[in-house]
Amino acid sequence: MDDKIKKYLTDIDLAICEINQALDDRSWEFDVFLNDFVFRRYVERNIEIIGEAMNRILRIQPDIKITSARKIVDTRNYVIHSYDSLIPEILWAIVINHLPRLEKEIKSLIA
Repeated sequence: MDDKIKKYLTDIDLAICEINQALDDRSWEFDVFLNDFVFRRYVERNIEIIGEAMNRILRIQPDIKITSARKIVDTRNYVIHSYDSLIPEILWAIVINHLPRLEKEIKSLIA
């Protein structure tokens, strides 16, 4: 595996771990996420990192075996460019429904 790709995969893994740790420290409940502005920004920033790292991976290896890799980059763009109209429910759905699968895929590729 290319060293740059491994670095970017590790960055994604770290961002997911940080989100999970923050959730463990609080609560895995939408209301907590919704009412904690700093926490929401923390999640947004880590989603940005995940998307940017994925973008860099796709430039090197466009056929990498990661489900919805292009959509991950699109999500990063949504978070950055639509910062003033982000829908918290969408971010929460990403955290709850999509990050667990991505985490498994990333760990498998790193291993």
